[in-house]
Amino acid sequence: MKILVLIDGSKWSHKAALHAIELAKRKNAEVVLFSVLDIAEARALAFNFCAQSGICDRVKDYEGRIWGDMRKSTQQELTAILSRYTGEKVRCSSKIMEGRIRDEVLREANSGEYGLVVMGAFGRSGKTRISALLEQIGGAVRPPLLVVR
Repeated sequence: MKILVLIDGSKWSHKAALHAIELAKRKNAEVVLFSVLDIAEARALAFNFCAQSGICDRVKDYEGRIWGDMRKSTQQELTAILSRYTGEKVRCSSKIMEGRIRDEVLREANSGEYGLVVMGAFGRSGKTRISALLEQIGGAVRPPLLVVR
């Protein structure tokens, strides 16, 4: 069995990864850590910076820097989680995709490779309401979906 774990940089996705470790050990399963870089998020951050600083002629430059920082931060996060899995002797790999988060998550989750999808109940925003991604994909993910709180 393969378990897909959605990683978004939140403490909730880290909790989901920890639960997936325990499940993988019990079921002798392989884990795939999955993260999506959304260019719309980089554009929004660059636009907000531009609007606040008044330096809008360089918005593309800021977008490129933010995109690079997002990629580097995501890779570092996945590497840290992977090292934890290695210490637990669980087979684990990672994937980073670029695109719309909802579309990429559904494409991967519904690929037929996974017996379980694990995600955190809340996202990076830290809001007390349910994850926006969960609202978007909850009914569309074909494998069982474990939401960790």
